[in-house]
Amino acid sequence: MHQPPHAAERPAPEPGAAPAPRTVHPLEMANGTRLWLVTGYGPVRQALSDPRFAKDSWQIMRILRDRGIQAHQEIFSQALSHHMLNTDPPEHQRLRHMVNKGFTLRRVQRLRPRIEQITDQLLDAVQGQDSVDLIEALAFPLPITVICELLGVPEEDRRTFRSWTNAFVLAVEPEVFHDASVSMGAYIRELVAAKRAAPGDDMISALATEDSESALDDEEIAAMAVLLLAAGHETTVNLIGNGALALVTHPDQFAALRADRSLLPGAIEEFLRYESPVNQATMRFTKEPVEIGGVLIPRDEFVMVNVDSANHDPERFPQPGRLDLKRDARGHVSFGHGIHFCLGAPLARLEADVVFSKLLDRFETIELTTPVAQLEWRSSTLMRGLESLPLRMA
Repeated sequence: MHQPPHAAERPAPEPGAAPAPRTVHPLEMANGTRLWLVTGYGPVRQALSDPRFAKDSWQIMRILRDRGIQAHQEIFSQALSHHMLNTDPPEHQRLRHMVNKGFTLRRVQRLRPRIEQITDQLLDAVQGQDSVDLIEALAFPLPITVICELLGVPEEDRRTFRSWTNAFVLAVEPEVFHDASVSMGAYIRELVAAKRAAPGDDMISALATEDSESALDDEEIAAMAVLLLAAGHETTVNLIGNGALALVTHPDQFAALRADRSLLPGAIEEFLRYESPVNQATMRFTKEPVEIGGVLIPRDEFVMVNVDSANHDPERFPQPGRLDLKRDARGHVSFGHGIHFCLGAPLARLEADVVFSKLLDRFETIELTTPVAQLEWRSSTLMRGLESLPLRMA
């Protein structure tokens, strides 16, 4: 990786001054794309909330085209990439407002009985087995079932979404990404049209039949559905898997949680901090020169924000490499920060609360059946999650 030719930084500190930790790193990717990696708690929170770090997908395409670089978003329909995660104010507020009411804390809490029912059914199916892959048996099917029920995706189509969303978050060949993009785009457009013609009691139907000045058109509904289907389960899969791994590899903390269930809400926050479901925030670019962490980033530069580094910054979280379920882990950035804070955070927390409560209720013993060193992590720059988590639960 090479430093971009126009990198501009502050002058060096006076002789004898203690050097500050480097928090902004100019990089050049293999395809020639210049970007800046932001690390550390303070700079990460600034980058996630400063409006000068923009996310408009059309402008990102413009910058890439100016540099002669093709991106996945160009292979995918640009319209289906233009959702609230890839837009800036005021467009962002309009798009987010239309779905925000579906994810309020009060509305999400009403889902607890259904989430408990699904969790019980999934655990019933594996009760008594010698070894259970927690990812395949529970961490994946629970959140994908919940988000598909919310959106109104037919049950028989739900597992198909796993292969499609995997292509969007994993390091896959362009042809695989293209095929998944075309297939998912076609499916979602057909589903939106069907809901508009015959609405049901679900979010896509509600969006399709909205009658107001801020109502979304079919392409905007389709883009929103793509985002919610992907983000609505990917993060929770990793939260459950990573949290379970953290517990079984820290028996003292596991024992503390068994002894005091009141620790569970804080434990979920510590799981999110300790092994975040997300490695990096999605791409941003500078609308103007921005100084951050003592470094001046020029206009029209791409910026990646490292979530994990913020959650492990010792200035914010002492002894960050230690799992401590009694730690006050609030303030982590695993759900983002600023206007793009994860809309589904209350739902992810609720699903995790139900899952870990049920696991503790049902099983006196939960332990790995494979050495930690043999566990495989998903090949993704964006997400941090396990391919599988084989456990003995008795």
